[in-house]
Amino acid sequence: MEIEHLQSPVSSDRNQTEMEERVSGCRHVLMVPYPSQGHINPMFQFGKRLSSKGVRVTMVTTIFISKSMHLQSSSLLAPVQLDFISDGYDQGGFGQAGCVSTYLSQMQEVGSKDLRELIQNHNSSNHPIDCVVYDAFIPWVLDVTKEFGLLGAAFFTQMCAVNYIYYHVYHGLLKVPVSSPPVSIPGLPLLDLKDTPAFVYDPGFYPAYFHLVMNQFSNIHKADIILVNSFYKLEDQHGVLQLRADGGNSMGPNGNWFQLLVGDP
Repeated sequence: MEIEHLQSPVSSDRNQTEMEERVSGCRHVLMVPYPSQGHINPMFQFGKRLSSKGVRVTMVTTIFISKSMHLQSSSLLAPVQLDFISDGYDQGGFGQAGCVSTYLSQMQEVGSKDLRELIQNHNSSNHPIDCVVYDAFIPWVLDVTKEFGLLGAAFFTQMCAVNYIYYHVYHGLLKVPVSSPPVSIPGLPLLDLKDTPAFVYDPGFYPAYFHLVMNQFSNIHKADIILVNSFYKLEDQHGVLQLRADGGNSMGPNGNWFQLLVGDP
């Protein structure tokens, strides 16, 4: 997905049609959100709507989250099924790790191993996995997905415009820190510094989180589908349409965005 080579609307529509045809045949989707409530909830809503279209959906979260939210004995998440992997901190989660970088490193090391075993178990059952929808905050999930030759869909929880700014920063198209306004990014209106994420004018504000949001794009070129939690009325012709021109597909929030995956009933 290269920003410098924007696709025409016709090409973008063709790509969306091809994407819909590929995924509409999926019978079992595995969803892997970043283990925090603000990331679990949007993906859960997505999973419920996919399930309403007849797709079998299994959402994976950490053992600690399952204990702290009492998910193992809860029926609130039906019809979405649950499965669990370890992040290396089963007793205390993020708080047990002590810092972001330590948590992310351990979660990748332990979680990737557990995820491989989980996919293998499902693929040995009567309901093998067809597609993995993963939170872009944990890109290693896509690497595991591709080891099994499965369809991989990146799920961006933040709005289109924010992701689009981060994408420019990641590729060096927007040099940070930006010290004086306006901030000019193709496809977006001119922005004041206060209108941008703090990392744009102060990358050292929270280095671990800056790395986290930048790392979303480290292997995005391997993703078969890019989904963003947004909708046209929210971002009008700016973030959403620019993302569509670059090959992404918008969703959002809790509405009929899910037809991008499974089509109309």
